Amino acid sequence: MSVNLIFKIAAVGILVSVLSQVLKHSGREEQAFLTSLAGLLLVLFWIVPYIYDLFESIKKLFSL
Repeated sequence: MSVNLIFKIAAVGILVSVLSQVLKHSGREEQAFLTSLAGLLLVLFWIVPYIYDLFESIKKLFSL
């Protein structure tokens, strides 16, 4: 895992947080929820390959 991925996740978190607060204060709670959901899905798509590699490594470790 590279440090760039951590910075990307942090940037998405900050951006989603700011957008969500702006949308909530303007009375658009539904769009704020969808923005948060989209940010979560984006980060999950970035992390899923690393989780897959982790499970493959664990499987290889215990199948000695």
